[in-house]
Amino acid sequence: MSSFTSHTLDVPGARLQYDVRGSGPVLMLIGHPMAADGFAPLGEVMAEDHTVVTYDPRGFGRSTIDDRGQDAEPDMLADDVRRVLEAVGGGPADVFGSSGGAVSGLALATLFPGHVRTLVAHEPPLALLLPDPDQARAGVTEIYDTYRTAGIGAAWQKFFTFTGISMPPQGEDAAPRPPAAEMLATSERFFGHSVLPITLYEPDVEALRSGPVRVVPAGGTTSKGEFAQRTAAALAERLGTPLADFPGDHGGFLHQAKDFATTLRSVLS
Repeated sequence: MSSFTSHTLDVPGARLQYDVRGSGPVLMLIGHPMAADGFAPLGEVMAEDHTVVTYDPRGFGRSTIDDRGQDAEPDMLADDVRRVLEAVGGGPADVFGSSGGAVSGLALATLFPGHVRTLVAHEPPLALLLPDPDQARAGVTEIYDTYRTAGIGAAWQKFFTFTGISMPPQGEDAAPRPPAAEMLATSERFFGHSVLPITLYEPDVEALRSGPVRVVPAGGTTSKGEFAQRTAAALAERLGTPLADFPGDHGGFLHQAKDFATTLRSVLS
């Protein structure tokens, strides 16, 4: 197991918890709403030849937030990531962002291009890049409205239906689940303050295309046709670059860490 240290960083309106493992060129793995622990399997493998940085986004996991009603605007999240990278040093860094973390990464590459060498944007849920953006916007808004009117359980059902992602197993073979209170807080912040600002984010495609950061949109080989894989493909088309195929589905890095790391190293090289 690689060396592992945990750190706290005060930023405007929040206190962030981030972890550093391994040695070598800096690679930051970012998710949203997923916290650092979701990247543990991939982080361990990549730490064999990288300094791997993971963090809990503000209001999730171990990171606190002053105002629980604050929306998770991608530009604000990008500034948080920028501050973590500056605290770690050794930049510019390679960045792998998945799901909402990929949206944060796109904002980071746009606002702070000097901090990023290569951004791998794995299945960013960019609804407005789809061929029918109005329909996609309506679908995302329906998830939020369902949360407001029918609660968390109904919102998760709507979310899985809309995205095409399979619901996680609930039986004896299911992966360990967070404590109920933590899951409740995560779901409330996700549906109440993250779904709309992240999914309806409009990347500055021209700035990304002409900027110094190498942006690599990526999708899962077994998630083709799902919402976030289709939006990743739409981003690749807008940028005029091929879509990189990574093993597995939307969370392939969780269950296929070694194969995923092999692909990530290939893309970064």
